[in-house]
Amino acid sequence: MYVVMNELKVPKEAKGVMKERFGKSSENMKNVEGCLEFLFLDNVDENGKLVVFTKWESKEAYENWVNSDAFKNAHKEKRESKEKSPASGNELNEYTVVYHT
Repeated sequence: MYVVMNELKVPKEAKGVMKERFGKSSENMKNVEGCLEFLFLDNVDENGKLVVFTKWESKEAYENWVNSDAFKNAHKEKRESKEKSPASGNELNEYTVVYHT
């Protein structure tokens, strides 16, 4: 099993916009081969962090999704949008699951 966490740095006042954006795309993740779970997490401390948490059957399944046309098209639309992302940065962390209960 493989886990990827993308921590987004978002000002508190812009969290609603990001939640809406990811809410729309979260349904699509149900159809991504190899994706076991998708969570969008809001930090309870309101410190400007949101986390996209995905759990995969394998690292290969994750990489297949990242290299897919669906992933590229979804991110291309966001890049080409005139609407600037409220995220000021992000930190991507990938993990191999050692223990799972």
